[in-house]
Formats: sequence, C-alpha cells, structure tokens
Amino acid sequence: MAGDATDRPGEARAAQQRLDALLQEDRVFAPAPGFARRANAADPAVYERAERDPDGFWAEQAAALRWMQPYAQVRSGEIPHVQWFPGGRLNVADNCVDRHCDGPRRNKAAVIWVAESGETRTLTYHRLRRDVCRCANVLRSLGVRRGDRVAIYMGMVPETVVAMLACTRIGAAHTVVFGGFSAEALRERMIDAECKVLVTQDGAYRRGNVVPLLQNAAEAVRGTPGVSKVLVYRRVGAPALQADLPAGMAVDWAQAMREAAAECPCEPMESEDLLYILYTSGTTGKPKGIVHTTAGYLLGVATTHRLIFDLKEEDVYWCAADIGWVTGHSYIVYGPLCNGATTLLYEGTPDFPGRDRHWRIIEEFGVNIYYTAPTTIRTFMRWGTEHPKSADLSSLRVLGSVGEPINPEAWMWYHENIGSGRCPVVDTWWQTETGMIMISPLPGLVPTKPGSATRPFPGVAAAVLDEAGNPVGPGAGGNLVLTRPWPAMLRTIFRDDERFVRQYWSRYPGKYLTGDGARVDADGYFWLLGRVDDVMNVSGHRLSTYEIESALVDHSGVAEAAVIGRNDALKGQAVAAFVTLKERGAAEGGAALKAELQAHVARKIGPIAKPDDIFFTAELPKTRSGKIMRRLLRDIAEGRALGDTTTLADPSVVARLKEQYEEGE
Repeated sequence: MAGDATDRPGEARAAQQRLDALLQEDRVFAPAPGFARRANAADPAVYERAERDPDGFWAEQAAALRWMQPYAQVRSGEIPHVQWFPGGRLNVADNCVDRHCDGPRRNKAAVIWVAESGETRTLTYHRLRRDVCRCANVLRSLGVRRGDRVAIYMGMVPETVVAMLACTRIGAAHTVVFGGFSAEALRERMIDAECKVLVTQDGAYRRGNVVPLLQNAAEAVRGTPGVSKVLVYRRVGAPALQADLPAGMAVDWAQAMREAAAECPCEPMESEDLLYILYTSGTTGKPKGIVHTTAGYLLGVATTHRLIFDLKEEDVYWCAADIGWVTGHSYIVYGPLCNGATTLLYEGTPDFPGRDRHWRIIEEFGVNIYYTAPTTIRTFMRWGTEHPKSADLSSLRVLGSVGEPINPEAWMWYHENIGSGRCPVVDTWWQTETGMIMISPLPGLVPTKPGSATRPFPGVAAAVLDEAGNPVGPGAGGNLVLTRPWPAMLRTIFRDDERFVRQYWSRYPGKYLTGDGARVDADGYFWLLGRVDDVMNVSGHRLSTYEIESALVDHSGVAEAAVIGRNDALKGQAVAAFVTLKERGAAEGGAALKAELQAHVARKIGPIAKPDDIFFTAELPKTRSGKIMRRLLRDIAEGRALGDTTTLADPSVVARLKEQYEEGE
C-alpha cells in the first residue's frame, strides 16, 4: 500500500488481495441483525407506505417539528412551482436550538469544535441559544430586518453556525460564501443577492498558515455598494480592523456580542419564506443562486439525517465537509441541530499536523457517525492503513459517503479499514439543488452493494431515462431524473426563474433533470455515473468518465484517477487519464505500467474505453472540499489557458501538472 505502508509490504499485499477477492464476489452486505433491530427505520413497509401516499409520509415526519401555526395542507401548486406546508409557520432557529433548551438537551453538547491547533471548545444548546440571540440582536443593530440578505464569509468556526442561526432567528436570509473563494467571487455573490451586511473573520488557519479572509472581504466590499457594515470575528488576532475596511464599516464581533442582550424572540416565518441562497461554484458563466425556503427544507434535512445516519441521542456525529457547501448547511448545521444531535466541527485538513488527524479526532471524541467524500477516502487509501490502525475507531457505528460516486474499491477499503467490516456504509446521492439526500440506503433495512447508492429515500421517486424520455432497462445508462416533488427542493434560481424552469424542468416536462447519469441494476439499485457533461463521445460510443476512473482505481497499483475527453480529429474525443499511484516514488509510471493499465481498462469495460493517454502525476488538482477539478485537466490536455483556479486547495498543483504535461508531449 501507499505511504508508510511500504514498511509492511506483506501486510499491504494481503489487504489488497482480500479487497480484490471481495470485489470479485459482487458482494451484497445485509444489515447486521443487531443493528437492524435497533435502527430508527426498521419497518420495510415504510417504502411501500411512502410510495402509496408520499404526502402522508411527509406529514408524519412534519409532526417532529415545532410549529408556531399549523399548516393548511402538505403540498400545493403545480410543478415546478410547488409549495410545501402552505399556511404553516415556524422558525428554524427555534427548531434547531430553543426547543432543545426547553427539555433535557439543555446542557447537551450541540457543537464540539476542534481547531487546527488542537484547541477545543464545546457549545451546549443553552450556550448556543445565548450566542445566537446575541448575534441576532447585533445584526438587528446593524439594520438587518426580516427579508434582508446577509453574506457570511468565514472558516470552520462555531461563530459561522451562530451567524447562520442568528439570521434565521430574525427572518433574514443568509448566503454563505466558501472561505476559499476569491474577493471577486465574494463580491459577485453579494451583489447578486443584494446583501446588506457581511459577516467575516480576520483570518483562518490552514496547514499552519493564515488565509486572509478579511483582506479578501475588504477588497470585495469596495465594489459592493449595498453592504453597509462588516461584522468581523477575530480568529487570528489581527491588530486592526478599520485599516482594512472603509471608515466606519468594521464592527468587532466580540465587543458587539458583549454589548448585546442574550434574549431575542424568534420571528414566525411562513413555510415558504426564503431561508438561504447558496451559489453554485460558477467557474464558467454566472453562478446560480439556489433558493431554499423554510419548512420543507428543514423537514427534509432533519428526516434524512435521522433515518439515514440512524442517529441516536448519545451519538457524536461528524460531517467532515465545509459549511460553505450545501453538505455543511444540511448535514453539519440544520439537519443535526434540528434533531438535537452533537455535531462536530473541525477547522483543519486531514493531513495537518499529521495524516492520522481524523482518526485521532474520532478516538478522542468517541465519534459514532462519520460522513466524508470519496476523494478523501481515496486519499486515505493512498496514505496507507497504518494511520487508521494506530487509533481506536471502535466508537464508529455508521459511515457515510458524499460528493461524487464512490468506486467499489474505495467503498470496500472504507468498510474494511475504517469500519472494521461492522459499520454500514451509507453512500448518499443528492445536490445543492435537492437540499437533502435523495438516494441512499437506510442502514437497518437495505442491503448495500459497494459502489451503489441503492434506493431512493422513502417518499422520493427517481428514474433513469433515455434521450427520448423512455425508461432504460436494467444495466443501461441514461439521465437521472426525479419524478415527484420533495420537501427540500429548490424553489427557483434567485432573480432568474426562467433559467430555473429551462435548466431543470424543460427537458422532460414534469420531471426534474439532475444533470447526472445513472444506471439501474436488476435489483432496482441506482449506480451513479457522474455528471452527464462528464460523458465522452468516443468514435460514436458514449463513455462515462466515472466508469473508466473506477476501472483504473480497481488496479492494485492505482490510488486515484481522473479521466477526461480531449478533442481528437479521428475519434471526436480521445480518453486521457491522469493517474496517481499508491507506492511512494512512483509518480512517474513507465511504458509497461501504462500498457498494463490500458489492458486492465479494456478487460473491465471493453477495448473502446482504453485510455489513449495515461499521464502519471503525484497529485490531482482538487478543491478544498476534495473534488477533482476535471475542467482544469481538460484545459491542460487541450492546451487552453487555465480557467478559474480560485477554489483550488493548492493552485501550485495545476501549474506543475501543466508543466509536466507539456514536457511529456
């Protein structure tokens, strides 16, 4: 195996052989009887009931929320402009904080924060409520009112959670901008959302360095006339705030919080009132402001969080995403806190100060549920098994995967080496637009298959269609669509409803076009194939980049792979693969290994899928959330100027890749 695992090559080979054998068996993992008996979702009839009466199913789940005014009906309106729980009123902060303070959860840990330095802080629900009330009063003192928009440009600190909930408490909508975005990207989003106030911090720590958030924020607000005040949390101890911002604009978080009252009433919100706007990355063209509203979104994320992760009262839950993405919104903040969970928030990266960082956190805090991305799992695979083996991971009970399709080998490695073969793996498919998980196993009910997201969640309906809109047969690929409205669905694109209808609902009338490819097997299980625009047309054959990547990673020597289609005069598109290897010092694979990998892909998929080019590299360009930026690889392969690189975790990676690729031509 990779990393320091080369010190024990015999053990590494044995582990690889075991994984290979398991994958070849086409294994199906049934829920363990003990787990199934205690599962939150233990009745198989839930799927049939939800299919027969989806509105009734969601009404049952809605009883778990605290309503200020009962709703008149579950659902009204026509696709795509559907309303959920019209007539009802509630407040998200009340459901996520206040109601827990009225009972035995008052002194339960709501947020456990782990700093990159190792510093820790715990906010009970009582403490969280006081902080949220103070922050809400601060925002009101800055002129924020119901219906206004507030931008949040922060790192992974508890104050980010507080700011989000403070907005919901007073009926203001937030737009959280990922802390890795540039000043220009922040400005563009604030202008589009017409933000009144920006909440930021002086800086954020990343691998021991300081990310200059305040400097970026100051640059952004100079071109954003609508922003009147900037509330600044001092994380790194910047000596002065006014020097960075226009005169009179900066407000110190700590001072303002000390002066604010610790009580603030919750604003009763209509079920369809705007909760937040979250912009897609927008690396090409104008970013889309995805609109999520109040009651349906909260219900969707709370229900899926409780049932898919089988949440128990005593659990410590850790979603290792960034709050700046929808995964952080739904499954770090709103879903867990609505359910009264203890949610862990980690500031740093998996490899700082060491590659065992995540496992040490799980050991120290007794984490029971761990939710991360396939790209992170494949990175762990590359680093070797000695890091997780050095820590006590026995507290883990459920493992989750999110962000992109997970290849079977990574699924098996996760199951075997992190879950010790006893933790169910819930692979989840969903999008910024869906708001909540749409396809995933219920771990006490649904047998799992490595690499498959299994079945739609109860009450969710999905299908795979061909270009003409006909359902494809078992094993055939096509366009994944959602055929029924769901509570957390996006309501529109902010200030661009025409684009909302055209992009998502016009291709197949009455059905939501996800933009992802998928296939369904003979058991009705869904296998996600990645974005449809990641499908290549090679000599008239449509090939999924994901399937070729999965075939490459299936080879015992490959840690990670990214496949793109580059223009080719003869074939239309040729297959180019960027590959990282498991063994140290093997960044430059030779001609023999290239031929071996080409033959391996031909055996797994067919000769048509054999990569024309295989480029060996030490690293792949990734965003800070762990997604591989294939767009930049296409730019490199086709000799184009590199597009936007502001979301890259390490911009130097793509520069080195470009230089190496040009030298290798």
